[in-house]
Amino acid sequence: MVNKPAGLLSVSTPKHEARTLTSILNQDAADRGLKYRLHPCHRLDRETSGLLIYAKGKNIEQKMILAFRDRLVGKKYIAFVHGKLSPLQGTISSAIEGKSALTKYRVIQEKSNYSVVEVSPVTGRTNQIRIHFKHIQHPLVGEDKFAFRKDFALRAKRVCLHAEYLEFKHPQTAKMVVVQTPLAQDMQKFLDEHQS
Repeated sequence: MVNKPAGLLSVSTPKHEARTLTSILNQDAADRGLKYRLHPCHRLDRETSGLLIYAKGKNIEQKMILAFRDRLVGKKYIAFVHGKLSPLQGTISSAIEGKSALTKYRVIQEKSNYSVVEVSPVTGRTNQIRIHFKHIQHPLVGEDKFAFRKDFALRAKRVCLHAEYLEFKHPQTAKMVVVQTPLAQDMQKFLDEHQS
């Protein structure tokens, strides 16, 4: 399990970036004389911070990829979204690139011009959370791919999205694993500076 910082790719894209979280972790393992390679079992956007599961070997990686595909991994994110949501708890169900997509959410705090939301994606489409909140007219604070930053007075240096919680059955021991990480420092700083 790794707590990925914002601004770093999980894996290389077709542009073949040399510096990704996966390359850094595997270089560190090699430098320490470890014989295994780490394989990411899922991905986070470059701008998203938070928890990522890595496997020591392809066999475990494949089992975890299947667990994600079969929706056996519980995931929770914290997102800052523009405006106030109504209802305060709900489900967003709209297709992404022709595939069904489902996101559950619950408002944790309401501020004057944004909301702090706990988000649980049921499906795992690319950019699902970002797209779904744009669909309901409450894009994420800092969003510039699916909304225009200039349309909003509230600004952030990145998309305010943090993967804070994962729950899954360990592929070897079959024991439940629950991992949680605090809000990323830059998002906590944003929260502290925008209290009202």
